[in-house]
Amino acid sequence: MADVNGHRVADQSLLDDEKSMLDNDPGGMLRATASAGAQVRESAALAAETDLTMLADEGRPRAVVVAGIGTAGLTGNILATVAGHRCPVPIIGHRSAGIPGWVGAADVVFAVSASGRSPEALAAAEAAVRRGARLVAIGNPDTELQAMAERARAPFIPVPRRAPARASLWGLAVPVLLAGRALGLVKVNEADLAETATRLDADAERCRPGADSFVNPAKALALGLAGSIPIVWGSSPLATVAARRFADTLAANARYPVMAGALGEAGRGRVGLLDGVFGGLAESSRDIFADTGDDEDDDTAATRLRLVLFRDGGLNPEDDADEPVAVEERRADAVQTLAERRGVRCDVLIAEGGSALERLASLTAVPDFASLYLALAHGLDPMAVPAISEMKELSNPMPEGIQ
Repeated sequence: MADVNGHRVADQSLLDDEKSMLDNDPGGMLRATASAGAQVRESAALAAETDLTMLADEGRPRAVVVAGIGTAGLTGNILATVAGHRCPVPIIGHRSAGIPGWVGAADVVFAVSASGRSPEALAAAEAAVRRGARLVAIGNPDTELQAMAERARAPFIPVPRRAPARASLWGLAVPVLLAGRALGLVKVNEADLAETATRLDADAERCRPGADSFVNPAKALALGLAGSIPIVWGSSPLATVAARRFADTLAANARYPVMAGALGEAGRGRVGLLDGVFGGLAESSRDIFADTGDDEDDDTAATRLRLVLFRDGGLNPEDDADEPVAVEERRADAVQTLAERRGVRCDVLIAEGGSALERLASLTAVPDFASLYLALAHGLDPMAVPAISEMKELSNPMPEGIQ
């Protein structure tokens, strides 16, 4: 396998040498991830400079479609989650080319692309204009996406690409939220943004490369996940967005297979994984008196599940919420008890903060860093993924002259 480097067993010593760790991160993913707070401030300022009044002038839409792929696609889930169940219109994430067939003049389409060149966002913008839907474009300036927005006289919020798309979540999410606010869909004020940025800064400091594993929550989480099959569940809609984000970063950065989803759905069937060959059956054969590192050098050692539970008790819960907070909490307690009974190890991350946006940030910062440290512990460059480059080469059509 050309250009595939690294080693199968995670090496904690690789996370204890800051210089070596930074040398193994030539793309600067650690630095880019630490810029999350700065991304919130910069993108909020850029959105404030964009005239979004035309969105409000034309009234409330029938529906909002947020079109994008990868990290850009996750911004639709963030908008829907922060807006909450009382949002007056449906918010639909669309992660393929074009837009749904029902979209028309009564709707709004957000086309989101970190590069400003993704085929999915461009196709969505073109289709929105053709069908007469209102368009909001968000992405790298001086690109085809901006040109399409200008031709359509639609708002374009520039987000300069200062980091890889995977590390640009907050730079893309904040403009989506502020455009949603202009449409009257979500309540996000400047204090919420400031507190979110401050929390992201604080978590970046706690997770800095120079902090030892016993005081760095991201390194500790990464080492706990090493060699396992992560199962990541969220107790609420907000926590589930964070869980899916963690699954995406674990797969992309650390190349780990991950299952993620909502705890309510998992309780209907997938919780049975705790009884399976990677769960309770594997744990029942563990020697409880053996050194925890004894099986690291044994290629025949069983691969085991590692449960990561994102919990969010909610803030000022509403009586008519689809899923009462008490139900979410009981379900999360039950899953932790099930895991404990079966010997399946479980990490729990609990949301903190005074707003939905800040609570979401509190559940994404440490996991984002953890995915990078897990990659580095395996000797992997978290940014360079040979399979992605090969996939593009194999799937892109060859020029006609050399076919």
